[in-house]
Amino acid sequence: MQEDKDMTVNTDALLLRRFREGDQAGFEALFQRHYTMVYGVLYRLVGTRAEAEDLAQDVFLKLYRNPLRRDENVAGWLYRVAINTGYNALRAGSRRDRRERFVGVESQQPPRPEDEVQQRELAARVRAALLQIPERDARLLVLSDAGFDYREMAEIVQVAPGSVGTLLARARKAFAAVFGIDESSA
Repeated sequence: MQEDKDMTVNTDALLLRRFREGDQAGFEALFQRHYTMVYGVLYRLVGTRAEAEDLAQDVFLKLYRNPLRRDENVAGWLYRVAINTGYNALRAGSRRDRRERFVGVESQQPPRPEDEVQQRELAARVRAALLQIPERDARLLVLSDAGFDYREMAEIVQVAPGSVGTLLARARKAFAAVFGIDESSA
């Protein structure tokens, strides 16, 4: 398993070098290899397909315009940028929502079935809770939910691998407190 991850990092570095040297196929291969995971992280953050797709395109556009100058872990860089981009979008959306409520803008969406409404309300509460806890904690929770292992999370969040378990436990506790989950009953 570790060997596969090392191979991916080496292949990513090679593809990045090819792209920097003018080979568009190198960038296309990086895009194909990492788009699904970048999209998944963003979808978990913003909660809508269209916005996650737009933000994922923005992440890859950043890589395209400014390819990494050194052979760092491309996947780690992409996911860090994806999380930052997602948080920026959440902050902008939160400001927009407050502004729209203030001026009385009505939603243009048609009525939805009750289940979908409840699901959206829950997703909004989760996103709001993520914005209220320390950013590193929220990142760790999103990465954990997206299926990253501790080593990958450590690299993306830039902490020592041995500290991820403790940091994740604290993040879960902070989230539970903000979200209103009674940990004694969980």
